[in-house]
Formats: sequence, C-alpha cells, structure tokens
Amino acid sequence: MAFAKASVRDAQVKGRRVLVRVDFNVPLADGEVADDTRIRAALPTIELLRERGAALILAAHLGRPKGERDPALSLAPVAKRLGELLGTEVKLAPGVIEGDVDLTCGALGPGDVLLLENIRFEAGETKNDPKLAEHLAQLADVYVNDAFGAAHRAHASTAGVADYLPAYAGLLLEREVSELNAVVESPERPLVVVLGGAKVSDKVGVIDRFLEVADRVLIGGAMCFGFFKAQGIETGNSLVEGVELAGEALARAEQSDCELMLPVDLVLGREFSADTERRDSDGVEVPEGWMGLDIGPRSAAAYAEAVLGAGTVLWNGPMGAFEMEPFAGGTRAVAEAVAKSPATTVVGGGDSVAALNQFGLDDEVDWVSTGGGASLELLEGKKLPGVEALLDAEEETANA
Repeated sequence: MAFAKASVRDAQVKGRRVLVRVDFNVPLADGEVADDTRIRAALPTIELLRERGAALILAAHLGRPKGERDPALSLAPVAKRLGELLGTEVKLAPGVIEGDVDLTCGALGPGDVLLLENIRFEAGETKNDPKLAEHLAQLADVYVNDAFGAAHRAHASTAGVADYLPAYAGLLLEREVSELNAVVESPERPLVVVLGGAKVSDKVGVIDRFLEVADRVLIGGAMCFGFFKAQGIETGNSLVEGVELAGEALARAEQSDCELMLPVDLVLGREFSADTERRDSDGVEVPEGWMGLDIGPRSAAAYAEAVLGAGTVLWNGPMGAFEMEPFAGGTRAVAEAVAKSPATTVVGGGDSVAALNQFGLDDEVDWVSTGGGASLELLEGKKLPGVEALLDAEEETANA
C-alpha cells in the first residue's frame, strides 16, 4: 500500500520557516553524543529542506525530564554534533518559550538551522497542551514530522502542532512507515518473524498480528519462559513474565496457519553475570538454582535455517543476554543469518540494532528501524498519532 500521507518532498518551503520534529533522543557520555545514529537518520530531511531554501527550526526531546529543566538533558551536545555533520553552525535556543525564541526564529534565513532546547522541559509537551502546540506553530509556516521514534505519542510537538500548520511527513518517517507496513501487507513469502527480548506483554500484540499473517514466528529471549511456564515446564530462576498471555498465544497458534517455534535447548547460568558458571542444556527444563540466558545451539541453528529460507524477515529482540559474551551465541547466529539471508530483511528494536552493531552487521540488512515502541505499535496495526495528524496525500495540494 502506498504511503497515504503528504510528503515533505511535495511541500512548498522556499523562503519559509519549517518546524521539524526530529528524534534526537540519543545517548550521551561525558557531555558528548555517544551514538549519533538517530541524528544521521534525520539528515536527509534536513538537507532536503535546506537545499530548497527553507529556514529550519528543529524540535526534539532527550530523556524524561518530566516538564522541568535538567542541565544533564540539554540538547547542547546534540546541536554541536549536528553542526559537525552538516558542516554549518546549529544554534541552540535557550528554551522553547523563554528567551527571545520568536525573534530568533524570525531572523532565520534560508538554510539556517536552529535547534530548540529539549521540548520535554515544557510540562505541556507530554500533555499535548494546545497552548504549547499553538506557540510552536507560531514559530513557523510549515510543520514536518520526521521523528518516527516518537510518532506513537500524542504530544504537542508530534501531533498537536499539526492542528495549526500544514503538516508533512519527513523522509525518515515516510520510509519507516512504508517499510514496516510492507512487512505486514505485501511480504515476499515465506514471512519469518523473529521476536525476542524480556517481556511477553511487550510483544503479545505483535505475536497476535503475525500469527495471522506470517508463515513462522520464532520466539527467543526471556520471553520464551512465559511460554514454557504456560506449558507446565520448569523454568528455575529464569525471568518469567506474561504466562497467561503466552498461554493464550499458544492456543491461537494452534488454530492458525502460522508455525510458532520455541527453543528446544538453552544456555544456562547460575547468575546474570558474564563470569557466572555456565552450562548447555539439551532440553528446555531449567533446574532450580539456574536461569536461562540464551537459546541453545540447536535452537540457534534451526532459527538461522528458517531465516535463510525466508522471503521476508522481521527481527525484533535479542535471543539472550548477548551483551555478555558467554550468552551471545543465539543472538549472533540470528544476526548472521539475517545479514546473509537473500530475503528482504527488516530489523527493529534498540537491542536488536545494538546486536547488529556489536557484531559489525548493521550495514548488511535492508532496513534498520529507528523506532522502538512506534515500530511495535505500527506492526500491531495501531494508528500512530504522529502519523495520523499529518495531511493526507490528496489534501496536500490544497494546503501547500
């Protein structure tokens, strides 16, 4: 299905001020940006607008300051890194409302870039306060949302401001929605979905959706222990969550045409530690005093085989505690299979992306999603407020 919202490519921006919501929620270390992946992801939209003669006002959040100023969550390091990437000065406004922000924005010329201070310093942001949304709208002539990672939030800068300005999708947001929707709506078969991570409750909506549309759903990570517990299998000291949800998913899988695959062996540890006593378990029963920290080699091989034989692969969530080398084998096997697979490959979720980076495979997949919760909600079939608020494609001409 074609992207149904108006694209920034079609916006008339020459000589106009454009408010761009970006996702610059990046890790910091010693006052510097530690990982600029999300900043780089926004560059195509920023550069397109600059080339077309727009003056840019960027809005972003960092962390969860809960409506209060926190110097540790200032966007100053982000402004510095963005300036380095663009090769131009990126000014940081002292706030969103305070200071002469209106005058500063009014003085911007074509190609200039101003980054507003952390939007979540304003209490009205997460409440979608109409007054804050209207204030943001008064700073600019056009609104562009390129913050896919925050598109599932109905906040003032992601949804509310679109009530007051013609609103377009940025290039990243457009690509994210298109790539993820294609996995569900028009995948090459077989569609293999690999889901890991800690909590069944975080992924049950996605599991349910793909039991309807996928050919195989492969479960790994601590999630699998909810499924084992639901089957009456002993899980020892393993992290167990969502047993009832897992049981319901197992029942639905029985009635679906999709194969739900669970691990057949495990790697166990005494404690959640890289230097703990470790042992392979040929089955999935976990003795008391042990915890499952990775899928075992037979499971990893079976999952890799499924991935290599797929037409489309979606991977979200690690297979175990991959950050600790003794328990990285399952995640590494899946990551390598995803990288080698001839299928269309889409990877989402912060831990999966971190695993790809750790194994040096981040350039070997077709699409790496920047969205966490937004990706999951879109895949579940939910409407994202930050996308719904944008102009429909057919409305664009009248509102440009």
